[in-house]
Amino acid sequence: MVIALAAHESRSRAGRPRRADARRNYEQLLEQARIAFAEFGVDAPLDEIARRAGVASGTLYRHFPTRLDLIEAVLAEQIAELVDLGRGLLTVEDEFDALSTWLRAALTHALTYRGLAAAVMNSALDHGNGLVSTWHAEMFEVGAALLARARQSGVVVAVADEGDVLKMVGAIAWAAQDSSAQADRLLALLMNGLRCGGLPHQTGD
Repeated sequence: MVIALAAHESRSRAGRPRRADARRNYEQLLEQARIAFAEFGVDAPLDEIARRAGVASGTLYRHFPTRLDLIEAVLAEQIAELVDLGRGLLTVEDEFDALSTWLRAALTHALTYRGLAAAVMNSALDHGNGLVSTWHAEMFEVGAALLARARQSGVVVAVADEGDVLKMVGAIAWAAQDSSAQADRLLALLMNGLRCGGLPHQTGD
């Protein structure tokens, strides 16, 4: 699983069409692709996505020449939403609830788009682009900010950094991919551990 965020607009976001009708088509294609990928996974039929968006298949391919281009655009949108959510939660009064809300959103994302993230990861490894690393960097940044805020307020006592926490969320998504109820239980265990986990044993006076 890849849980990540972009520090700047990805090439798919930067290349969005400017004409109003082209922009509408683009947004409709992204929305229907998001739904189709969540329903059918990475192999969702592209022609069906175009049909649902109310455009010809050729229009889809003009905006997204390859399946991977469409996958990256969908993930960029979802990741950007996670970033915005996390940043907004930095002003929520209940620091523990803010962290919990964001981690639950990250888990939902991971459960929904595991196949898409894997496809992008494989492409990044094959072609050496930095898209995945860029997404990771901002994901970890917002996670670290929420975790630090919760720790400073005293509602998180466990010794864990943002890398530990996000890897555990990824592990939950992998272990409970067929059961949202189990994912909820495992996330609750993680949150209880962050709240109640004791500090390492200290020796000396």
